[in-house]
Amino acid sequence: MSFKITGLDGNDFSHLYGLPDDKLKTQGVVRFSVDQYPSYPDRITLREIPVGETGLLLNHTFLDTDSPYKGSHAIFIWEGQLNAAVYLDTIPEVMERRIMSFRGFDNQDMLIEANLAQPGEAREHILSLLMNESVEYILAHNAKQGCFSCRIERI
Repeated sequence: MSFKITGLDGNDFSHLYGLPDDKLKTQGVVRFSVDQYPSYPDRITLREIPVGETGLLLNHTFLDTDSPYKGSHAIFIWEGQLNAAVYLDTIPEVMERRIMSFRGFDNQDMLIEANLAQPGEAREHILSLLMNESVEYILAHNAKQGCFSCRIERI
C-alpha cells in the first residue's frame, strides 16, 4: 500500500516572514535562532531546522472542522520556506527519531483508530492504520509535546 506524507504550505505563513519581533508578538508568534540540531522540526519541509537558521513558533489549526476533533497546537516552521514537502512511501526526517502519535480519521473527521510509534516504527504504524478502509487520512503528532507534525494519505 502506498502513502503520501505532506508538509504544510509555507505560503500560508509568508505574511509572517521578515516581520519585526514586536509585530510577530501581537499575532502570538515567536521568532528564534536555532542553536541545536536536531531540535526544531519544521512542518513545511518536514526536516529539522538547521543550526543558525531562523524559526517561528506559532499556533496552527491542524484540523479545521465542525467535528469534535477540531484542533490546534504550537508548531515550529522554518522562516522563509514556501514549498510543502511531499514524501511518497518515505518517512521524513522529523518522524525518524521521535515517538509519534498516529491518529486515523474518517471522511467526517471523526477519529477511528490511533496508535503510538517508537522511533523507527512509523512506517509499520502508518500502514497498519491505512489497512482500515474507514481511515481516510492520518494526522501525525509528536507524542511527547503533542504538537501536529503532518498529514498522511493513502494513494
